[in-house]
Amino acid sequence: MAFEFSDGLPWAMASPFAAALVAPYAKRIMGHNAAWLLALVPAGIFVYLCGFIGAVASGHGVHSTPIEWLPQYGIQYSLFADGLGLVFALLISGIGTCIILYSGGYMKGHGEQGRFLSFMFLFMGSMIGVVLADNLITLFIYWELTSITSFLLIGFNHRHERSRRAALQALIVTGGGGLALLAGLILMSHAGGSMEMSELLGKGDAMRDNGAYMAMLLLLLGGAFTKSAQFPFHYWLRNAMEAPTPVSAYLHSATMVKAGVYLLMRVQPIMGDTTLWMTILPIFGGFTLLMGTWMSLRQTDLKLTLAYTTVASLGLLVMLVGTSNEVAITGAVLYLFAHALFKGGLFMIVGTVDHEAGTRDVTRLGGLRKLMPVSFYAAVACALSMGGIWPFIGFIAKEEIYGGLIGTDFSNILLTVTAVVGNAMMFGAAFVVALKPFLGEEASTPKHAHEGPLLMITGPVLLSSLGFIAMLFGGFFAHGLLSPMANAVTGHHGHLEVGLGAVHFNFAFLLSLITIAGGVLFFRKYETIREARGTFIRLMGEGPDTFFDTFIAGLVRLATLITRRIQSGNLELYLTATFIVTALALLVPMIMFDELPNWPGIPEMHFYEWGVLGLALVGLFALLIAKTRLTAIVSLGIQGFSVALIFLLFGAPDLSFTQFMVETLSVVIIALVMTRLSLAERDKRPWGQVIGDATVAILVGAGFGLLLMSVTQGQFNAHLSDFFTDYSRVIAHGRNIVNVIIVDFRGFDTLGEISVVTITALAVFTLTRGTAQRYKEHAEGMNEPTNGKDATAAKKGAES
Repeated sequence: MAFEFSDGLPWAMASPFAAALVAPYAKRIMGHNAAWLLALVPAGIFVYLCGFIGAVASGHGVHSTPIEWLPQYGIQYSLFADGLGLVFALLISGIGTCIILYSGGYMKGHGEQGRFLSFMFLFMGSMIGVVLADNLITLFIYWELTSITSFLLIGFNHRHERSRRAALQALIVTGGGGLALLAGLILMSHAGGSMEMSELLGKGDAMRDNGAYMAMLLLLLGGAFTKSAQFPFHYWLRNAMEAPTPVSAYLHSATMVKAGVYLLMRVQPIMGDTTLWMTILPIFGGFTLLMGTWMSLRQTDLKLTLAYTTVASLGLLVMLVGTSNEVAITGAVLYLFAHALFKGGLFMIVGTVDHEAGTRDVTRLGGLRKLMPVSFYAAVACALSMGGIWPFIGFIAKEEIYGGLIGTDFSNILLTVTAVVGNAMMFGAAFVVALKPFLGEEASTPKHAHEGPLLMITGPVLLSSLGFIAMLFGGFFAHGLLSPMANAVTGHHGHLEVGLGAVHFNFAFLLSLITIAGGVLFFRKYETIREARGTFIRLMGEGPDTFFDTFIAGLVRLATLITRRIQSGNLELYLTATFIVTALALLVPMIMFDELPNWPGIPEMHFYEWGVLGLALVGLFALLIAKTRLTAIVSLGIQGFSVALIFLLFGAPDLSFTQFMVETLSVVIIALVMTRLSLAERDKRPWGQVIGDATVAILVGAGFGLLLMSVTQGQFNAHLSDFFTDYSRVIAHGRNIVNVIIVDFRGFDTLGEISVVTITALAVFTLTRGTAQRYKEHAEGMNEPTNGKDATAAKKGAES
């Protein structure tokens, strides 16, 4: 594929994040009408991206100039847009414009509307980054940003426990899948020899023949299945309905849940068309389709009905991509485009009904057609597209799906039946949402229902109309958008036929009629299905959610058990474990990799140097035989003073002075602390403990000694020393190189160390002051002392 370059892509990517900074201030100034201004940002991105339609339709991709990040590892910030990425980015920005407007009306009067809009823009920018990222690490970073920003949006009503639980669940499930994805992407880069997705797309045979193919595929599926809510990870998407409706509409139509499908479509040319691919994806996708549609018919909450149909639609897309059949994949592309339009519109309509009528319980709604006529007609238009009725784009999508699945093999027959049954149930669920609240007798609702404001109905009307407009101008949509998208997924050049006249009276058309008939039946039997006791399906639909709670509770209990075992509160055990790990970290690599230094022999030293060494040995011996703690503390100080003398003898008087000061303060502070405990005779320890402690001490000392010997025996690189020598006087105007390093070259490091010490000192002061205050309050709260001796004791206790 030939590529054109555009330096504007990174700026388009940055604009949602800039809008996230501005949104709270805009809301503060303009109120909910700030949505009109803020919606210009995604609208501008949409218009900018439309400028690439011609290039992409002609078979060219669009690249941004890479920004180097870690070039030694092939990591850079790079973007590219082909047919797949461009259509996704257009859907995200275009529907995002509608969602921002809708949020202005839906969240009107909410005290945190500015924060909400800010989160929405962060989410939007993250998702656009996923679909336009070229570098694999760039893709992963944006992928995880979608998890983080969705956590903020799902948990927006953070005062509600259900919202907090749903947000945490979504973060854990999708974040865990993201870690699997990272491992898979790294394996892909290793197998393909590149970190750029655009380069890997031409290496399909090498990727499929690689010995790590199975590991790559399973890891990528872990990321895709968790993101796109495939069984058994579907439960987080249902619980995400705790988020405000604008989030649900955006999440389900064009953003996060489509990220997994995007990933599968993106890697299909290089990972697809294998037995493993064509086995795992259709099985999980097909089961998710049937489970999701059946569960959607069992709900009374309209948002939950739509949520389960989204799970089912994602399952259908995964099943179709898993066939590696060009016609079926083309059907998936058409259905994805149609789904983004009708699902976004239906979610916003349900939100409008809830906002204006005060409930979204279908059993409490009815007769809203005259009160909310615009919403009614928009809902019907979306449902017609969702049900696959001509003249909406959903009709062409369903025809193409059946055309790609029809066959005489058992697998083709099974997949065809699955698609027909699943689409029929989805038809029924679509018209439950579109007709039940609006037809029949007018029901008594918590609020007096009326049509939503302009901000809330603009999006549904536009999206529902696009389902028909896409058919009316089918030539443009097919040539400019959908054909390049399908070609990017299949890896082959083809052309789609989209339009009002694209009706073929064949077996696929017959299956469409069967689907419609089945859908009408499911719609009529909705109440029966809702009240039926489907234990197995209910277990499959809700069981993983219960398992998640059990798993998290078990994980917490395990962590508590391990913490109690390891964090016993015994300081001696902590120190021993730390020193053992340190010794192993020092000695094991040197022994395993044969990096032990050569023994230098007895060095030639002056008599005073031997004297300093002897002084250190005397201090060590005195420490070992000391009978009281005070003697041991003083003997320990001899070691530090010996080191200070060595610094002095080797021409570092300032360093020697620092060592003297530190050692003196250490001895004094330790002695003062011990006065609070005991300076008396040392504890008697059994010989086994003495030998164990001595062994650990010798191993740590030997480890550091051997490490220092290895360093000194290696070739000395004087580059850094020469730099400090040459520039300390010239740049920092200091003659003392050590001081210049500390206060200039490493000034921020020194500042950080000082800050840490200061904060620690303040914390200690606060704790000790608080302890003294509590003693004082305790003493004052005691009964009056009965004699002078008791009064004196109480006074001493308060002062201590």
